[in-house]
Amino acid sequence: MDANKLIYQELSYTLVGILFSVHNELGQYAREKQYCDLIEDKLRLVKIPYKREFKIANSGNTVDFLVEDKIILETKSKRILTKEDYFQLQRYLQESKIKLGLLVNFRNKYIKPVRIVRIDTDNKYKY
Repeated sequence: MDANKLIYQELSYTLVGILFSVHNELGQYAREKQYCDLIEDKLRLVKIPYKREFKIANSGNTVDFLVEDKIILETKSKRILTKEDYFQLQRYLQESKIKLGLLVNFRNKYIKPVRIVRIDTDNKYKY
């Protein structure tokens, strides 16, 4: 994959670094709110603008973080991620028209933040 084609490469790299730092500090058995509180502290520390528990207009859905109005960060603290977790983030991306989301499950021994790109549903009507 061409690194130049990654969406918001530097910002997402910084966010992933923050996520690893949070996981290293709190381990795998904290509550989701504790992870979010520490993420918020670290975002504030590096002066990255964000909105926490941001409500998507006209949908009633709330995302954990909207970072720089570019990336939705969705955190989980559960035994295993399901398809519904991925669908949930994709739904948030569709409703908000944001291009990129990061999904992370802090319950794992080693975290693997997942980049999820918004599916362009308008393309299916172009062909």
